[in-house]
Amino acid sequence: MRAFHLLSGAAGVVLLLAQSGTVAAQTPPAPFPYDAQRGVFTFAAGLERSLPAVVQVTTLGQSRGPTTGETEPKPISGGSGVIIDAAQGIIVTNNHVVENGTKFTVDLTNGRLFDAVLVGTDKATDIAVLKIEAEGLSQVETVNSDTLRTGDLAFAVGYPLGLDQTLTMGVISGLGRSGLGDAVEDYIQTDAAVNSGNSGGPLLDSRGRLIGINTAILSGGGGLLGGSGGNDGIAFAVPTRIMTFVVDQIRENGAVSRGQIGAILGSLTAERARDLSLGIVRGAIVEDVAPGSPAEGAGLRSGDIIARIQNRPVANAGSVLATVGIAPPGTRLELTFMRDGRDLTTSMIVADPSVPRLVVGPAAIQVSGAQFRDDADGVIVASVEAGSQAAVQRLRAGDRVRSVDKTPVADLAALGLALGTSSEAFELGAERNGEMLVVTLGD
Repeated sequence: MRAFHLLSGAAGVVLLLAQSGTVAAQTPPAPFPYDAQRGVFTFAAGLERSLPAVVQVTTLGQSRGPTTGETEPKPISGGSGVIIDAAQGIIVTNNHVVENGTKFTVDLTNGRLFDAVLVGTDKATDIAVLKIEAEGLSQVETVNSDTLRTGDLAFAVGYPLGLDQTLTMGVISGLGRSGLGDAVEDYIQTDAAVNSGNSGGPLLDSRGRLIGINTAILSGGGGLLGGSGGNDGIAFAVPTRIMTFVVDQIRENGAVSRGQIGAILGSLTAERARDLSLGIVRGAIVEDVAPGSPAEGAGLRSGDIIARIQNRPVANAGSVLATVGIAPPGTRLELTFMRDGRDLTTSMIVADPSVPRLVVGPAAIQVSGAQFRDDADGVIVASVEAGSQAAVQRLRAGDRVRSVDKTPVADLAALGLALGTSSEAFELGAERNGEMLVVTLGD
């Protein structure tokens, strides 16, 4: 039987090793778990309980290119996943792992292979839920990610680069990270080594408890873990605070339904801070407020800078969207914002998620996840919410709007008029780097 003790730092290690051979005779104080029988420091006891719950996910579909006449789906992507409910066979992974798949298989660490059913996905958080019918499954214990602190140890588990199950260790190097795309982002940042194939795998604390779902890396080669980028020591995980809300919604409704506040938000950048003569470079700018919306009722105006929401610091628009995105309708949100150099507070009630297709304000328009503003050369796409229809259609910030359903658009007022009279689906003509493109939005 293993006896675990704790040792306080290098001085204690030297003292212990200097004894005349009896390692077990000492009882080391904190902070590291110690296996006296083997004479090693280890986190294995907590982690080993969770490793059987980490699975390999294979997504099958029809491969691109010439057909051979075979109709059986072929593997098109793969990643990792983690069982969070053994009784029901519920597995969490990434949306980009299962995207475009028609069939899914799950490999367990004991060699068992199962077909999985896709329960639902949420592109905005890159979360997907699979279900298998099996007995004797293991599951991880889930802990509230709000208890994390920068400097905590973290362990990433998955199936990277074609290898079998792999465990890597690092620390929590940042919390509340956003800005990868103004979506529902509130990432845990870690330096634990993660690579292609780790997608959808768990990020665990030193006791083997689930704190997040690994989803992206920051590298010269790309963002999502399914890309070709290498590990540069910065990886991101969806925290369990967001994961739990998304998974519960998917299991209950098959999809995620989010509340709304009726504000069009932008991210504060160094350039915009200089233009506005602000002494801060972090926050969410209220670009516009819809009439009758919760934001208007809370007294927010165009130009206000949201600095905190629910007592959490706001880095950019993604920080606000992350909080609103997991707030059921009827939730009261507390905000701190800056106006004319003064810090003010207010609160708002999140409204029902029946968001109108089109939100038109005096200074901005939002439709299908894209925000539009007037520019010196007409109308420009100011931002595109990740996971939105506009993002799926590959509309980008900086694109210039030229037409709606082939009707020329010269300014924001003309865009609003054209969108207001268009059908549910419309063709948006845009210009990017001198080239024209057409995207379909609104359906």
